[in-house]
Amino acid sequence: MHLERLTSILEIVGQKGEATVAQICTHADLPKPSAYRLVQDLVSADLLTPSARGRFAIGARLKRITLRDLSDPALLEVITPVLARAATDQGAAFFLSRLRGQRVEIIHVATPENGVSYLHPGLGKRPLHACSCSKVIAAFSPELLSKHDLQGRLKKYTESTITNLQDLETEFDVIRKQGYAECVEELERGMCSVAAILTETGPGATLSIGATASTRVFNDAAREEIGRTLQAMSRKLSTTLGWSET
Repeated sequence: MHLERLTSILEIVGQKGEATVAQICTHADLPKPSAYRLVQDLVSADLLTPSARGRFAIGARLKRITLRDLSDPALLEVITPVLARAATDQGAAFFLSRLRGQRVEIIHVATPENGVSYLHPGLGKRPLHACSCSKVIAAFSPELLSKHDLQGRLKKYTESTITNLQDLETEFDVIRKQGYAECVEELERGMCSVAAILTETGPGATLSIGATASTRVFNDAAREEIGRTLQAMSRKLSTTLGWSET
């Protein structure tokens, strides 16, 4: 448990680039005294370092160990232009999500620049069972379900929300076979989305890119086409980032 908490803190700080103890508490579900004590332990080991007032960043020792930057700013530098082009080409909002601690959250949204009408998915956390960006990550990271007691706790947002754990596992089987996830009015009526992970293993398995639009715009055929587009984008991004499937 102690090691898991330390690892979770390092993941959160590494992803955000910098984080406060309050942010760590939010994402790691830790009480403030425990989070502060663990952060100080990591600072003492040079795995974290104080950056600005009240904020912490990855320490020099951990950078030497990992030799790569998976922070939000580093990833966005590569991924943002790709999403921006897709948003304008497709006339829909495209987004990037990542697994942060034990939750998935949308961290960036690109919108069309050609004046077309679009739906914005918003930023922040998404439920594991009711959004394409989180379902696709959870489908390829089954340990997420084992870490959450979801039985009887799958919130119903609309009449289309999956609230049965067995049905959710069946949905995950479909996602793994087709390579992308769909969310059709499961989180909000009239709204749907499609998302794909960057790679099935490694750091890319904790990241997903997706697109959202109204159910009128993203009908069955359009969602299938967007799914293939997202898979192609994921392959190109993974190559650019130096990731390969194992």
